Amino acid sequence: MKGLVLEATWDPRPDYPLSEWEKQTGKAITGSSVWRHPKLEVREWPDPKPGPRDVVIEVKACGVCGSDMHFYETDEEGYILYPGLTKFPTILGHEFSGKVVEVGPEVETLRVGDMVTVEEMIWCGRCIPCRNGYPNHCTNLEEIGFTIPGAFANYIAVDEKFCWKIDAIAERFGDEEKAYEVGALTEPTCVSYNAMFERAGGFRPGHYVSVFGAGPIGLAAIGLAKAAGAGIIVAFEVSPQRLELAKKVGADYAYDPREVTPSEVLMELSKGEGFNFHIEAAGVPHLTVPEMEKALAINGKIVQIGRAAQRVPMYLEAFQVRRSQVFGAQGHSGHENFPNVIRMVAAGRLDLSPIITRRYTLENAVDAIAKSGERTDGKILVKPNA
Repeated sequence: MKGLVLEATWDPRPDYPLSEWEKQTGKAITGSSVWRHPKLEVREWPDPKPGPRDVVIEVKACGVCGSDMHFYETDEEGYILYPGLTKFPTILGHEFSGKVVEVGPEVETLRVGDMVTVEEMIWCGRCIPCRNGYPNHCTNLEEIGFTIPGAFANYIAVDEKFCWKIDAIAERFGDEEKAYEVGALTEPTCVSYNAMFERAGGFRPGHYVSVFGAGPIGLAAIGLAKAAGAGIIVAFEVSPQRLELAKKVGADYAYDPREVTPSEVLMELSKGEGFNFHIEAAGVPHLTVPEMEKALAINGKIVQIGRAAQRVPMYLEAFQVRRSQVFGAQGHSGHENFPNVIRMVAAGRLDLSPIITRRYTLENAVDAIAKSGERTDGKILVKPNA
């Protein structure tokens, strides 16, 4: 089969202290401090073989994520921009759906022909965080498209326990191809769902919600906020195209933060009371969090989803006197995230199909990632077997 393979040079920065675990496993905990001179190309890769509990999936649609873009882009010294767990070479791609075409001998929950979407975080279920109910923080974590082969490929093999059926989505749309496309949005939507409702505890219907950053994660957060009954939803985004997408999926107001002062807008719209729930999905918290801080309602919440390996100035007195909280969020697994997002889509409560703005073949997958770097699209899909 063919896949979009990323190769890079293992060249830790002089000031980066490699751990013994990193040396032994060849995995970088902070990829942006280790991997240099990335090279992306579509090339031949061995066909996946199912283990006893694995299924082989024919990939129908796979979304381009900001992390894929951060593998492609580099800093002035040639290091990748993605700051998380990585091991190369591997096939990229982790937001996907597809059809089961082969099952291992011990598979019990799936059969050939099933339509599925898949978790990206391959948690072990045995380490202390997993046993305590925190699979997104598994100490033995593997990640599809980051440390093990991903879904910008014709086929992928994965344990059945990470798969979720999307038959209900197909029934909702009455179109198999569209169901696969929408199904591929499940993983990034679950990232927002996990952050908003599991980590930050959600908000009360009628509460005011701000979303900084209207890339796919931010757009999913807007759709979820609308479905959850937010009183006002305000989006801040620098791309005109994404501002329009934000309105399509539920934002009541959408602004370019370079043209307004976000905190002033939020305080004016709330008549001085502040916003109850702030979502950082832009990955520039040094710019966004100070604005959120100035517009905190009493008992307001800030949840950080965007990845940014940097320190952020915060005036803690504001959080004390406003009885406010900040939540960190990572991942999408556990806590009923996947089944609940699928149910919302199947029920018609959540439709993010308008954010799909481009589709590419596998042969043009490098172009798809390059296009995402322009930061003007919603969700770009690669359809490996189209």
